[in-house]
Amino acid sequence: MLTSESELLAVLTAVANPQRMRVVAELSDGRVHVSALARRLGISRPLLYMHLDRLEKAGLVTGHLELSTDGKAMKYFELAPFELTLTAGTITAAVREGRAAGREQILPEEEQNGEAKESGR
Repeated sequence: MLTSESELLAVLTAVANPQRMRVVAELSDGRVHVSALARRLGISRPLLYMHLDRLEKAGLVTGHLELSTDGKAMKYFELAPFELTLTAGTITAAVREGRAAGREQILPEEEQNGEAKESGR
């Protein structure tokens, strides 16, 4: 359960990217070697590792090193069990927990004032 503002933000940020959503979809059938996953997605391994790192930090995927028969280290990733249900109550509880623990999120000044930064301004 997402009980803190930072946990909620980590998960929402992780899934708010089309490439990372594709990673989750590819892993839904089971664990996959990182090279095979990169080929399936049509992206480079360094870019894939960046996306996998974000998903792993959010607790949505796990990575495991295994040794092949010839002694090479092989990195496999799989989905961690998760269910994401976003409600007003989830957000409210996470924000309140953050405030109570003194961990209120600091937003950039333009977001604090309700202004969105637009290109061309």
